[in-house]
Amino acid sequence: MKDIIKLLDNNREWAGRVRAENPDFFRKLEKQQSPKYLWIGCSDSRVPANQITGLLPGEVFVHRNISNQVVNTDMNLMCVLQYAIEILRVKHIIVCGHYGCGGIEAIMKNKVSGLLEHWLDNVKTQMSKHRAITDDRMCELNVTAQVRNLSNNTIVQKAWKQGRELHIHGWIYSISNGLIKDLKVSQNELKDNPVRRSR
Repeated sequence: MKDIIKLLDNNREWAGRVRAENPDFFRKLEKQQSPKYLWIGCSDSRVPANQITGLLPGEVFVHRNISNQVVNTDMNLMCVLQYAIEILRVKHIIVCGHYGCGGIEAIMKNKVSGLLEHWLDNVKTQMSKHRAITDDRMCELNVTAQVRNLSNNTIVQKAWKQGRELHIHGWIYSISNGLIKDLKVSQNELKDNPVRRSR
């Protein structure tokens, strides 16, 4: 229980510190839920979307799962996606993986079974297409595959058919140096048109 009490104490200290530095912060935050970005990232606790992008609370809508998968049968992700696109009207969706991803490593070393193995089936499929691939390269290929899955998603396709400005980006984060790398796989229009890459 001491660990949990510490979190509550930390919260009180943090809230007090924020109020001292910016007395209007929480009042403004109450009225602010208009992010331009949806972040689909890994659940890894070392990859906090707001911090690594330098954004404040309210500036990025976040969904996280093991190895940043985009699975069309995942109702949680589909609801987040629909809400972000149709209600919040985000303009950018970022799929961000990271080097040293435990889920990717576990699949590559055949160390998972059951539900987790099923969840990471996309990774397994990608892995079977490549021989003698490094963990880091597999992390990059996984992001690319999830960008492809997302660009084929019906919610995204519907937004594009309506002429909505919506860009999908594939990034990877390095825990060892704190930098994000753009994998240059961005999509911003329907697949049946010539694909224009976002700049």
